[in-house]
Amino acid sequence: MNENEREDAMLSAKKKEDIFYSLFIEYADKIVKAGEAFVDLVKNYEEVEDKVAAIKVLETECDMEAHKILKALNGSFVTPFDREDIYSVTREMDDIVDSLEEVANRFLVFNVHAVKPEAVSMADLIMQSIRELHVLFKHLSEMKKNQIVRDQIIEVNRIENEGDVIYRKALSKLFREEKDPIELIKWKHLFEELEASLDSCENVANILEGVVMKYV
Repeated sequence: MNENEREDAMLSAKKKEDIFYSLFIEYADKIVKAGEAFVDLVKNYEEVEDKVAAIKVLETECDMEAHKILKALNGSFVTPFDREDIYSVTREMDDIVDSLEEVANRFLVFNVHAVKPEAVSMADLIMQSIRELHVLFKHLSEMKKNQIVRDQIIEVNRIENEGDVIYRKALSKLFREEKDPIELIKWKHLFEELEASLDSCENVANILEGVVMKYV
């Protein structure tokens, strides 16, 4: 192989790596839209059926973005970091939106008439985490050049810790004040799903923290 052929091969490999960064950004774009739709639902709790249906559509679109990444992973021998990490990040991103869609759907199934303020606070934190991850993915390809990715990881972890405090207080208040056992069961499940979405955001950050440690 002469020098020109080596350069062409290196360029081709770089393009194959870059596709994963682009796909992750596209996926994060879609998750931002799903998060925004969910926050709108909990803060403006009206036309609930229509908003829940819209969130379901966005959840399906997020699934399609995940499938794009997994299809590229299955068909590529060249990846920007370990295949297992790419797979794990993709699955955890999927779980972020799955939990939000589950909560939205359960609002209908459980016939929820009003959203508890703690759920709104947790939704805001989930949205903050999603936005931080969005920035992280935009700069993921630069992880060897600057501190941005590591800063975003730290911030997502901080937000999750804040969410833990709200979650525990919400459960404590629920079990202390709620006299209707059906309402207690409903909201326990809803708070748990919101916490699961926050946990998935942190899991994405933690996996990528491991990637940074391996490659920087």
